Amino acid sequence: MSAATTLSELEEQIRNRYNELSKRLQQVAAYVLESHNSIAFDTVAVIAEQAQVPPSTLIRFANAFDFKGFNEMKQLFRQNLVEETTSYTDRARLFKELDDASPPPENPIDILQEFARANSQAMEQLATQTSADKLNQAVELIANADNIYLIGLRRSFSIASYLTYALRHLERRAFLIDGLGGMFQEQLSMVGPKDIVISISFSPYAEETVKLSEIVSKAGAKQVVITDSQLSPLAAFSDVCFVVKEAKVDAFRSQSASFCLAQTLAVSLAFKTENDQ
Repeated sequence: MSAATTLSELEEQIRNRYNELSKRLQQVAAYVLESHNSIAFDTVAVIAEQAQVPPSTLIRFANAFDFKGFNEMKQLFRQNLVEETTSYTDRARLFKELDDASPPPENPIDILQEFARANSQAMEQLATQTSADKLNQAVELIANADNIYLIGLRRSFSIASYLTYALRHLERRAFLIDGLGGMFQEQLSMVGPKDIVISISFSPYAEETVKLSEIVSKAGAKQVVITDSQLSPLAAFSDVCFVVKEAKVDAFRSQSASFCLAQTLAVSLAFKTENDQ
């Protein structure tokens, strides 16, 4: 087991391993699952007092889940708190309040350089860790589908919109599920076993996307998922699941790697279509 990279992953690990933890560590686990804001904001001493355990027990708890220390685990709670803040202005302010290290870059040129560096690393990771078999399988599924439905809400909407645009230019029957008028299920009412759904969602996962993926699974359609963790709720419904680790600068995540993957799928489909003719 490796250390979780998102709060949802950590919570899943804690629940799965709860019964095997010692009584003291179970006490910490219960507090951690119920007190997100305390873990994000309070000091180790305060958290230990609230959880009614010695500070050393917090360290042992973090080590049990492969973190080097409790403060490293705290970063997942801080990251989640920032990501759930929808206003970018509030997000920047909150990140400053939570940041214990050096101040984040604020000058435009510094921000540009940080995003460029972080995106370069994310793209390299995408290229080296994405399975060739998964890419081939996904392209094959898309190529053989009668209809292609794309679901991406909130920050994933731009990626789903781009893929719909690209697939339409390849003369494919591609449909963006945007839920206009609240008609999510109605837009998917005709989906069947010969269709494919491409679902895109990142932590914190859109509830609508998860519900629609479950509906699509029951209808027998194939699913290609783009997400950020193998523990994503979408992964359970997928025929092919791509895990993309996006670049992050302070409180703001990029989408460059996800767009790169989306473009790869579209262009690969174009070449396959040309070669099959």
